[in-house]
Amino acid sequence: MSERRNGLTYADAGVDIDAGNALVDRIKPAAKRTDRPGVMAGLGGFGALFDLKAAGYSDPILVGATDGVGTKLRIAIDTGNVDGVGIDLVAMCVNDLVCQGAEPLFFLDYFATGKLETDKAARIVEGIAEGCMRAGCALIGGETAEMPGMYPEGDFDLAGFSVGAMERGTELPADVAEGDILLGLASDGVHSNGYSLVRKLVEISGLDWQDDCPWATGTLGEALLTPTRLYVKQALAAVRAGGVHALAHITGGGLSENIPRVLPEGLGVAVDLDAWDLPPVFGWLNQQGGMEQGELLKTFNCGIGMVLAVAPDRADALETMLSKAGERVCRMGRVVVGEGVSYSGRLK
Repeated sequence: MSERRNGLTYADAGVDIDAGNALVDRIKPAAKRTDRPGVMAGLGGFGALFDLKAAGYSDPILVGATDGVGTKLRIAIDTGNVDGVGIDLVAMCVNDLVCQGAEPLFFLDYFATGKLETDKAARIVEGIAEGCMRAGCALIGGETAEMPGMYPEGDFDLAGFSVGAMERGTELPADVAEGDILLGLASDGVHSNGYSLVRKLVEISGLDWQDDCPWATGTLGEALLTPTRLYVKQALAAVRAGGVHALAHITGGGLSENIPRVLPEGLGVAVDLDAWDLPPVFGWLNQQGGMEQGELLKTFNCGIGMVLAVAPDRADALETMLSKAGERVCRMGRVVVGEGVSYSGRLK
């Protein structure tokens, strides 16, 4: 009789269920810190429950958003500095939600890798929890997918999904009119768009991620991994104070493509580029590539991460309110008859 071979296990195929369970146990405290009114259960179920009534809504409209971090992940993977990309993931979703006038309520993440490294995965999810805390939304679930053969060693991918709500009749944009003032909220750097070009420009420069950053302290990799700024609480406070007609999150497409998304037909904006200083990171990137100003403006945020179109008689009060909340605010232009974005001045 032939000798029977040992039975195969899932671990033999490269999937470690025990590591996945250990990850869930480790991240539960981080998720717990994001609890807010409306959350009905912790991690571990087949689905996540949320009670809109307990969150304070009587006639809610739900708003959903999903996004990723893009090729910024390549820098995080190559440097091992993965702690901030979870914040990026949350910001890319919830900063979009607030532009509809919605309060982000809860967040779910999808983390995929070839081989699960519990410590690295936990650091990423703990960053996601930190982003949720900054946005006031709850991390109520997610999926960790270990898929051997799908990703090279050490690689991973991230996606995020957020749901927000607003009372019926309060959605944005609304009532945008000629003469509205544009208030720009400063970015914290490149945020999470344009990194395919960023990586190309770093290659042209001849620098490595571990080299000293030319425009700031620390390494080049650390500087370029500065997380996306979260504008949720400040923007919602401004909306509730009255006078905000529209918000535009400045992501892929830059100022040139994103501001027109919130304008009604027949209206455009005039933007004064002298109203703010171009942050040094963009000056350095431009120096490496010799980019035209128009290319910079439709690729990067160029120092402005969120734009509010506000009623002229509310501009002073809202500017003061946002400044007190910690935002660096500039009056960058106004709504005009026309279409698209027209620029005066120069980025400097």
